Amino acid sequence: MFSAIARVFRTPDLRRKIGFTLAIIAIYRLGAHVPTPFVNFPNVQSCLDQSGSTEGLLSLVNLFSGGALLQLSIFALGVMPYITATIIVQLLRVVIPHFETLYKEGQAGQSKLTQYTRYLTIALALLQSTTLVTVARSGQLFGATSIPECQQLLTNDVWWAQLLMIITLTAGTGLIMWFAELVTERGVGNGMSILIFTSIAATFPSAMGSIWAARGFEVFLMVLAVGVVVVALVVFVEQSQRRIPVQYAKRMVGRRTYGGSNTYIPIKVNMAGVVPVIFASSLLYIPALIAQFNQPQPGQEVPGWVAWIQQYFTSGDQPVYMATYFLLIIGFTYFYVAITFNPVDVADNMKKYGGFIPGIRAGRPTAEYLDYVLTRITLPGSIYLGLIALLPLIALATVGANQNFPFGGASILIIVGVGLETVKQIDAQLQQRHYEGLLR
Repeated sequence: MFSAIARVFRTPDLRRKIGFTLAIIAIYRLGAHVPTPFVNFPNVQSCLDQSGSTEGLLSLVNLFSGGALLQLSIFALGVMPYITATIIVQLLRVVIPHFETLYKEGQAGQSKLTQYTRYLTIALALLQSTTLVTVARSGQLFGATSIPECQQLLTNDVWWAQLLMIITLTAGTGLIMWFAELVTERGVGNGMSILIFTSIAATFPSAMGSIWAARGFEVFLMVLAVGVVVVALVVFVEQSQRRIPVQYAKRMVGRRTYGGSNTYIPIKVNMAGVVPVIFASSLLYIPALIAQFNQPQPGQEVPGWVAWIQQYFTSGDQPVYMATYFLLIIGFTYFYVAITFNPVDVADNMKKYGGFIPGIRAGRPTAEYLDYVLTRITLPGSIYLGLIALLPLIALATVGANQNFPFGGASILIIVGVGLETVKQIDAQLQQRHYEGLLR
């Protein structure tokens, strides 16, 4: 293993790519600590120390920004606008036929979709930065708190100061998107995935430190042991797949014979990735947001439905919240898999090139068989996603950790997934230059 790592750094091209990636990561993390203009940085730090964090969707965005959101830095929005834009464009392929046509055109069409994703990212960054500045100006960024510092997060709240903050935050998102494309072209791995990995990994030390400070060294070791087991299980499930055998019949084209090969269709247990967790987290934040905007005036009685939402849907340690979260993840997993994997298209492509599944007729029977397998393999995948997503909420109720608990939810799925993919890419590049790679 150590000799393989040494070969990585002895290979000039690979060493240059890894160095470039690390340099971009360093600049990205530096920008996460540079405050936006007209932000009262001492008050923000004081409020962070006293209140710790926030809940709901803002907690998820803060996790994906590596803690930059609550610090109101120039990279406060992080990669969330790009992730949202990518998911929206992917879902629009089902609704807009032109998008589906572009996707099937190959490299040229997908480049056009990427351009649409960039435009949508800037538009979403503009909208989210406006929301963030408005929330910070109202003193509600850290929730309904009575800490004086949290009510004065801005040094100047005139219109032109707010406009400059919005432009700065939007430009920061554009810069992050450019960094990600540079890493993809000249570095190692997928650039946006690497930046997400960096943001989440940056929150691990503080999250583990808070558990040590609050519950002691014994609980810290227990959480660490559970984390090792969870990582091993996530790696096992993420690598698990159902391989459907496919045979291609021989065909003559001129004097040459084509086909006659055996291959397989890999159907992963977790085909949806982390998207259902993001969907469910975002949807569960809506009731709390509605209740927040329907607070009564001082002296008036709180409406019954607002009190019910505040009791069951604002704190992650409530059983009703956990059950709803789990069921939403299962539902969104089936929804997203149905959108991203079309058995009819796969069956038509196989029939077009003379492929068939042994024992299954080509065409409609193949599509029905693929749908049968996909529906049943998605069930354990969705349950797995729901259980992993509940780990931070269980930790919140048992060991007093916050909702950014490192060994669970979206964080562990992204960390493991990006880590595995990056190691595979490095291994593939090593095998191009040597007979052995990182993996054996």
